[in-house]
Amino acid sequence: MNSVRALRVPVGEDDSRRANRRDWDRYADEYQATHGSFLGDAGFVWGPEGQSEADLKLLGDVRGRDVLELGSGAGQCSRWVNSQGGRAVGLDLSLRQLQHSRRIDAETGVTVPQVCGTATQLPFADRSFDVVFCSFGALQFVADGAAAVAETARVLRPGGRFVFSVTHPTRWMFQDDPGEEGLVANQSYWDRTPYVEVDDETGMVNYVEHHRTIGDWVALLAAEGMALIRFEEPEWPADHDRTWGGWSRTRGLLTPGTAIFVAVLNPATPSPPAVHSAAG
Repeated sequence: MNSVRALRVPVGEDDSRRANRRDWDRYADEYQATHGSFLGDAGFVWGPEGQSEADLKLLGDVRGRDVLELGSGAGQCSRWVNSQGGRAVGLDLSLRQLQHSRRIDAETGVTVPQVCGTATQLPFADRSFDVVFCSFGALQFVADGAAAVAETARVLRPGGRFVFSVTHPTRWMFQDDPGEEGLVANQSYWDRTPYVEVDDETGMVNYVEHHRTIGDWVALLAAEGMALIRFEEPEWPADHDRTWGGWSRTRGLLTPGTAIFVAVLNPATPSPPAVHSAAG
């Protein structure tokens, strides 16, 4: 395996999309093997802390509602929505993740319609959904956050709900380390330069992650006529001892690892124009 260099350099939407699609196609098998039992075939957790939608009830009543999941992976969350009487559709950039969704469809008998696509160019008509959500799946890998939020607003019906979880923005200040070294701040919260991994041999960008502050997210939502009605910072459960990347009991008992935003589209907001961007 080639060595990888970690950099902090600007990366645009197209390059981010290409790199992260390749990365998730490579990583999908390992991800599902490692985390599949924690996620459940038809389970809905909002982050590594393990808080479930059944407990938090952030989407509202999904019965009879049209629901879109961004970054749906193997469709675990959408499958849970369908088990609750919703009509969920998934969208993911990684074809391999969607193949895992087909596998679980066959194993469970609970089918989730899935589309291979990007959050910045949704292949759906205006006002198609009552709820759009993203459970730790896509938004921190998107360079053009404004386009992703604008597209979400376009496909939401008036009064519709947008709920998404991301790595808590304050984590940007720390190393992604589950141990005590991950508790030492070593970079600026306000530095929005992406984190990038580059293959030393080929020079190819393999992975890109983008940072937005809490204020950035609020501004993006407000610009599209969405009002933030709830903001969750799940606490680490006392009996939870799972390590997942930089998430661990050591860090989780002291500082939040996940942020969940709940916003509602103003019923008076006019239908925005579609966002057009080049496919990656």
